[in-house]
Amino acid sequence: MKIVNKSLITACMLSLAATMPMKAQTAIYLDKNQPIEARVQDALSRMTLEEKVAMTHAQSKFSSPGVPRLGIPELWWSDGPHGVRAEIEWNSWAYANWTNDSITAFPALTCLAATWNPELSYEYGNALGEEARYRKKDVILGPGVNMYRHPLNGRNFEYMGEDPYLASVMVVPYVKGVQQNGVATSTKHFALNDQEKWRGHINVELSDRALHEIYLPPFKAAIVDGEGWTIMGAYNKIRGQHACHNEFLLNEILKGDWGFDGVVVTDWGGAHDTKEAALYGLDVEMGSYTNGLTSESKFGYNNYYLADNYLAMLKSGEVPMITVDDKASRILRLIFRTSMNTDRPWGSQATEEHAAVARQIGEEGIVLLKNEPVSKKVAKLLPIDAAKYNKILVVGENATRSLTKGGGSSELKVKEEVSPLEGLQAKYGDKVVYAKGYKSGRSMYGNVEVISPSIEDSLRAEAVAMAKSADLIVYVGGLNKNHEQDCEAGDRTTYGLPFAQDQLINELLTVNPNMIMALLSGNAVEMPWIKKVPAVLQGWYLGSQAGNALANVLSGETNPSGKLPFSFPVKLADNGAIHYGEQSYPGDSINQTYLEDILVGYRWHDTKKIPAQYSFGHGLSYTTFAFSKPEISSKKMTKDGSVVVSVNVKNTGDRAGKEVVQLYIKDKKSSLPRPEKELKGFKKVLLEPGQEQEVSFTITPKELSFYNDQDGKWIAEPGEFEAFIGNSSTNIKEQVSFQLVQ
Repeated sequence: MKIVNKSLITACMLSLAATMPMKAQTAIYLDKNQPIEARVQDALSRMTLEEKVAMTHAQSKFSSPGVPRLGIPELWWSDGPHGVRAEIEWNSWAYANWTNDSITAFPALTCLAATWNPELSYEYGNALGEEARYRKKDVILGPGVNMYRHPLNGRNFEYMGEDPYLASVMVVPYVKGVQQNGVATSTKHFALNDQEKWRGHINVELSDRALHEIYLPPFKAAIVDGEGWTIMGAYNKIRGQHACHNEFLLNEILKGDWGFDGVVVTDWGGAHDTKEAALYGLDVEMGSYTNGLTSESKFGYNNYYLADNYLAMLKSGEVPMITVDDKASRILRLIFRTSMNTDRPWGSQATEEHAAVARQIGEEGIVLLKNEPVSKKVAKLLPIDAAKYNKILVVGENATRSLTKGGGSSELKVKEEVSPLEGLQAKYGDKVVYAKGYKSGRSMYGNVEVISPSIEDSLRAEAVAMAKSADLIVYVGGLNKNHEQDCEAGDRTTYGLPFAQDQLINELLTVNPNMIMALLSGNAVEMPWIKKVPAVLQGWYLGSQAGNALANVLSGETNPSGKLPFSFPVKLADNGAIHYGEQSYPGDSINQTYLEDILVGYRWHDTKKIPAQYSFGHGLSYTTFAFSKPEISSKKMTKDGSVVVSVNVKNTGDRAGKEVVQLYIKDKKSSLPRPEKELKGFKKVLLEPGQEQEVSFTITPKELSFYNDQDGKWIAEPGEFEAFIGNSSTNIKEQVSFQLVQ
């Protein structure tokens, strides 16, 4: 594989400058002290048309050209919303088998969102940026902020949940943390890539209200507030035009309304037409003539849409020269921010500090869904008191399976991975015994390993037999990153747990009711056994420190504080997107319409009065919290003013813990339909036993507004509003009313 040595490039440029005429030595584009825009225009003026066109398409699977003649280096791109992907060969999808590309795997972004902690999001981004910088990557292809529209999407685990406000708040510090290392983020997949089935061609139709209120806000936050340097297009079509060269999405909204000055890159293989790519906002084309994931083709890089054919169209006048100047300017701007930024730090990889960040995110993201007494005689099982048990039986393949592998482009090669079983063994020693219980095999992109019924029966029987003599069962199951589970290029086909886990769980409970369940997944699952299982945690994909994070929460060393970033429907039909049938999801293979409109997730459950199994924002603790009556600074707000809602939160338990105080707003009367309530603020606070703290939220007309698609703008209508304070979308502790006046 071709390796770019940035130090060597800098040295060569300086050496070359010493032998150049005076005019060349004073080239503005080489002077880091000059404003970036001056450098961009200077470099652009020195480039040939062929050099400009070359920059707009790939030169290998994960690099795009610079301008060697001018000493302008290439760009190196890498998959990596959760960690920097292992090196890929120059011109194939095979791994290069380097020995120095083992990294830290950070928890999946669903777990990060479940922390409800923007400060941890910044630490996540910074640590990831340091690892990317150490690996000499210029762009990290992430974070993902597509909305959790339904529980079947194979890539939900890469995203930040169902609420646009939560995702917006969490994505900004991630972007800033990465980019302070001189590494660009590429927020993805812009936009409406909310399913993997038929992702390459499905055409999405939806209202302007749903687009602006639900699906665009996290992208806008990453670009406008986070100042992200690149954004990745989606595979699907939007209103008849592919997202990677979509006039409305890219030219009108992204580059027009939002003033984006960075680079739009395709998802790999996401370009489909030269003229549209030239005219409608695409800047860099990657991965064309492949399926974006695995397959190869006989075409070379000059056959890309933005290559020879684009050059010919420019020379003939079929497309204007201004298009290539704009693209090249944006790419140069990115290069000056990244690969030609001599002030960026060196980075670091797989350090103890990064492991600590991964562990803390995992601990704060784990959600305690349920913790009830087993019976009138048997108390709560969590946290696990080692003194009570002589034999702790761990059951489930996910206790030992590597969950950093598989899943598609987010697959990682880790330096160290602590499994849940290893974490529990380190905590409880030889009290821990293990039974696999079920076997999934490996399955990627339709290549399925079939497990024989005799093996399934044998594993289940072994686990049940061992459960009879165990004092406590810790079940570690859920989904994995097989095809048609939590995996790119295929959606889930069922809502229930795979691999006959429901049968295994019921048989275990029959012989021993003392079960703690740790579900590792990036999606909600059906829970037909939920009334019989006394303690349940949602554990996500926790990365390199999975076992330590999980063991620390189970033991009580860390008090759980995670909150669900999406709703868990009781049954699949309770989900808004699924409710309306095939035309809403997955479509007819050509088109689909988002018939639930703005009622995504808890907005649907609350407004339609369809209770979720576990609601958005839900998460228990080993301690307890009390909320005071809220106070409001004024009962009236002007259109240019604000009100402050304050509430005191007190830790009324016997151990330190973190609580997430959540603010929801209800518009009591509106000219257009609105959800029952919407999240508009949250704060996570750490309280010692007996400690009390005031939490305040400033509400402005922005928090009260909705998108009026008749007028094409955001409006806040005068009238009555209610502010709800709680610790989930359904567990509202207090509320206060106020008015927005003219």
